[in-house]
Amino acid sequence: MRHCRDATDTAPMRLVPFLIAAALYAALTWRILRGSALDPRSRQLLVGVGGAALAAHLISLFIDARAAGGIHLHFFAALSWVSASMASVLLIAISLRPIERIGSVVFPIAAAACLLVGFAGAPSDTSSNLRDWRIAVHAVLALVAFATLAVAALVAVMLGIQDRALRARRFAPWLQGAPPLTQVEALLFQLIGTGFALLSLALVSGVMFVHDLFAQHLVHKTVLAIAAWLVFGTLLLGRWRFGWRGQRAIRLVLIGAALLVLAYLGSKFVLEMVLQRG
Repeated sequence: MRHCRDATDTAPMRLVPFLIAAALYAALTWRILRGSALDPRSRQLLVGVGGAALAAHLISLFIDARAAGGIHLHFFAALSWVSASMASVLLIAISLRPIERIGSVVFPIAAAACLLVGFAGAPSDTSSNLRDWRIAVHAVLALVAFATLAVAALVAVMLGIQDRALRARRFAPWLQGAPPLTQVEALLFQLIGTGFALLSLALVSGVMFVHDLFAQHLVHKTVLAIAAWLVFGTLLLGRWRFGWRGQRAIRLVLIGAALLVLAYLGSKFVLEMVLQRG
């Protein structure tokens, strides 16, 4: 009874940072979609506002975790953690390269995730909260790997659009201020290399605590994650050995990212939202 009363009393408090984060993400999206290229000072301001949005986003998630007695990863919370991780990876990338246009995809997703998990509330069943540090380490590695490779997929899309625009000699306003193709491609493979290393660690750490794949409904997730690992590994090997680039690299990145989406979000959606299983 006391727990219910405390949860009710803290409901407005937990919602405020979600709303602040969503509003800041929306403002960032609006600024990016205005069409004008950002100068270095404006880009620094964007990164600063993005950092404030990310801080509010993470604070809201940790408030939920504290109230629930542990970090929970039901579908909406998982989506929110993924979007926060993607926003953090993107902000780091923007500080290195002028690729803020990708924020027009990442920031709206993060804003929507904040609203969804904010108004949905924490789940009443907390039996699946992350309390074991080993499981938490695995979850963090998988989460950051997914976010890094998801941003890499968006960079690959940007690379493909730039390449087509150069070939057709038609430059859309969306590409104003974009870095040269060589810089975008270099950033793409840096993200892929980092994401691949993190995904490798996530798969290895998963072996350490998964005792029954069938009982824990992890067979499909594991198979899809390994398939994505093979795709990204093949791409990195092909890049190193044969110099793969261009459309071939972009297709492989998108295939690998699609497999990860199915593994980490698609499986949770089916299990929790369709089949109503924890």
